[in-house]
Amino acid sequence: MLPAELQTALHRLPLDELLEVVMDLGRPPEARFPERVVRLAERPVTHEELAHVTALTGEFGDDNRAGIERTLHRISAIRNRKGQIVGLTLRVGRAVHGVIEILRDLVESGQSILILGRPGVGKTTKLREMARVLADDVGRRVIVIDTSNEIAGDGDIPHPGIGDARRMQVPRVDRQHAVMIEAVENHMPEVIIVDEIGTEAEAAAARTIAERGVQLIGTAHGTTLENLIKNPTLSDLVGGVQVVTLSDEEARRRRTAKTVSERRAPPTFEIVVEMVDRDEVIVHRDTAAAVDAILRGFAPRGERREQGADGQVHVRDEEPLLADTPPPPMAELAERRGPVRIYPYALSRDLLERVIRGLGLDARTVGGPDQATLIIALRSRADDLRLKRIVDAGEASLHFIKRNTANEMRRLLERIFHLMGGEEDDLLAGVIRETEEGIRRALEEGVAVELAPQRPALRKMQHRMIAGQGLVAESVGREPERRLVIQPLRDE
Repeated sequence: MLPAELQTALHRLPLDELLEVVMDLGRPPEARFPERVVRLAERPVTHEELAHVTALTGEFGDDNRAGIERTLHRISAIRNRKGQIVGLTLRVGRAVHGVIEILRDLVESGQSILILGRPGVGKTTKLREMARVLADDVGRRVIVIDTSNEIAGDGDIPHPGIGDARRMQVPRVDRQHAVMIEAVENHMPEVIIVDEIGTEAEAAAARTIAERGVQLIGTAHGTTLENLIKNPTLSDLVGGVQVVTLSDEEARRRRTAKTVSERRAPPTFEIVVEMVDRDEVIVHRDTAAAVDAILRGFAPRGERREQGADGQVHVRDEEPLLADTPPPPMAELAERRGPVRIYPYALSRDLLERVIRGLGLDARTVGGPDQATLIIALRSRADDLRLKRIVDAGEASLHFIKRNTANEMRRLLERIFHLMGGEEDDLLAGVIRETEEGIRRALEEGVAVELAPQRPALRKMQHRMIAGQGLVAESVGREPERRLVIQPLRDE
């Protein structure tokens, strides 16, 4: 498909590692590999070269995607305001066998599975292999809903990568939900596989399919279960979220605020898989329990699976605490002038700032590692050479979290700011016990509870604990005898 000059340049490169070729009008063409980008020519791409490529592809759909018949390659177009193509992304598609061994037991269980993960992590490749295994090895009736012909390739004849599974093409992107329902009503499938569930109508269709007893395997936009719960369009896939106002009696019994978030319905998908990397996943075997835990403010304990180079799958439960190195004691942080300066390396700075505000910490984010006293990064980047150079060049301490979520950040920061060690640790434990007992009395007995005097940092922590249960605390007295009084709930 490519102009001869680009073909010649590509043949000098390791094609088995090629991810995609990018051709943008007026810019040099590029070949992208997992760890690098290579220019294929120094001169810019022309209109004629773009026309040459598009003339050899299939027809572009409403989603600006096209393919090459009987292959898995995908060509995506960028258009100007007049609808003319001014850029192309030519992604290499490969059918890879053996990529679902890490999930094979779940796939063969008959339960519905939702796969989450960032773009390019291999979700569609796994769907294709799941279709082949279920149709050929397990002998089930499988139908693939192929909106962009990305699972089974372009053209009328499906790519052999899906085995004996049948494929239904979708005429327009906005008709995917209708084809999903049509597949169930007309073709008696035992399994339906669908890529990129992204609209409310598709989420509703997925629930309809699951309620009819058909195993549904699909992917959705989002990287973690927590992201999905916060997405109002797609949260229904995992049961949805509703806000419930409790009576005073029920709030006291639960020891919660009067207004709480709860799961609205049973999840459409019994299992949720978060793809960390191509060979590493986190499995939530009970979606309902995981969602309930998140809504209550806890991090769900997933099952981490990794497939080694030898093909062996290693399974272990996630650890509740996520720091590879012990965080510095709070006393050490307090000796440094001003707020603790935190640099999020390849993490969401906005999310980290919200967590800091929510915890009421004396900390702030900074835009560069040279200004930081703490650096937080993903554990998957532990071998990142740039990160190692940053840490070696400065004095900031490095701490890892497993996922870029508020729960992970919150748990790490609470550990950093509250772990004191020795006698200080015993003091903290005693303060927590006293505060919890005071909260219990205020809720169950309906009385005001006066706590023992504490220094400001511990009073701030007590305030957060009390507010988290829907109660109010007042500060009384003067330093060093200043203390909190927990006020009971008042009937409206």
